[in-house]
Amino acid sequence: MTGWSRRRFVGAVAGAAAVVAVPATAADPPAPAPPAAPPPRTGERTAVRPSHGADRPRPLYVGTYTSVEGGGAGVALAEYDPETGRITGTGTLTGVPDPSYLAVHPDGRTLYAVDERQDGAVTAVRLADHKVLGSRTTGGAGPCHLSVHPGGRWLLSADYGSGSVAVHPVGASGALGERTDLVTHTAPPPGPGRQGPHAHQFVTAPDGGHVLAVDLGTDTVYSYRLDEKRGTLTEVARARTRPGAGPRHLTFHPGGRHAYLANEVDDTVAVCAYDPPTGRLTIGDPQPTGSSGGTNYPAQFLVTADGSYAFLANRGHNSLARYAVEDSGARLRLLGTVPVAGDFPRQIAFSPDGRLLFAANQRSGTVSVFHVDASSGGLRLAGEPFASPVAVCALPL
Repeated sequence: MTGWSRRRFVGAVAGAAAVVAVPATAADPPAPAPPAAPPPRTGERTAVRPSHGADRPRPLYVGTYTSVEGGGAGVALAEYDPETGRITGTGTLTGVPDPSYLAVHPDGRTLYAVDERQDGAVTAVRLADHKVLGSRTTGGAGPCHLSVHPGGRWLLSADYGSGSVAVHPVGASGALGERTDLVTHTAPPPGPGRQGPHAHQFVTAPDGGHVLAVDLGTDTVYSYRLDEKRGTLTEVARARTRPGAGPRHLTFHPGGRHAYLANEVDDTVAVCAYDPPTGRLTIGDPQPTGSSGGTNYPAQFLVTADGSYAFLANRGHNSLARYAVEDSGARLRLLGTVPVAGDFPRQIAFSPDGRLLFAANQRSGTVSVFHVDASSGGLRLAGEPFASPVAVCALPL
């Protein structure tokens, strides 16, 4: 079985792992732009921040695999109560194959999904009417992560199967243009037990000028400078984990000087120092995930908006690890774990206000919701998990 196939089907069998991180978003559902706002310049889009009542249902999008037995039919559509966390299904967005990872444009008008197949692609969907705006090839195999650059003009994607990262332009309508760059990780050599590179995440650093690619296959985090006019990448630094760590997902502290890395293969996490002027990342010593030494594959970190607490999804241990963030982001202190109320939590995300945490549980086909205590970092389960076939990504707006 190829590395890409192993990544897709590991949620149904024991003994492997892989997936994507969805960064939390502060975007709101689509709404008309304020009439007094100046028109956007060509290639730019005006951010929309409509006001919502605290009790108004909010949209939730759930990614899945459509080509596996028992999978979904597309992106599951749902709503959640921002007070209680209760989720109600509303339908399915079809026409997007294997949408295993989702992201939203900063203006809240367009949804983006990976098409995690051998001939990888990324798809744009207009949220106002759920119209598919089209797909573009990534140039690689098995795309498993995507993110929108904060400026809103570029879509970044990571191909797990081919170990490559790609850049696509975002038009004024939210539709994607032809790829402007593609970089395949050919060095350093793959880590122990891996046959090649496996790009698992492609995300923008807080400084905005650097984008970082986490590669599980080469045990490396690559830093690139993004040319925001041309959409091209220039490598500026590499940071290597210890051999066999299998880095999967990186999340930045809001201070912009530190980040937290989840290492899937050796079941560890690490605090990283980040230098904004150079884009250089320095990876610290391995730390525990709270899994108690059993079979476990950490998936993704979240950090609260105030930078006080961090949460880690543990697949296998089926828990959410809680960390206190100390020394202005330079240190993580493990506080304990909370059962996730599901099997194999592949991805986690905050609601825009940070009061709820959503966990997509791949093997149980559920989405668990937790209330987040801002003062203590405590997590409290918000009722029964929501059933959704092969839930691998939950995106609350």
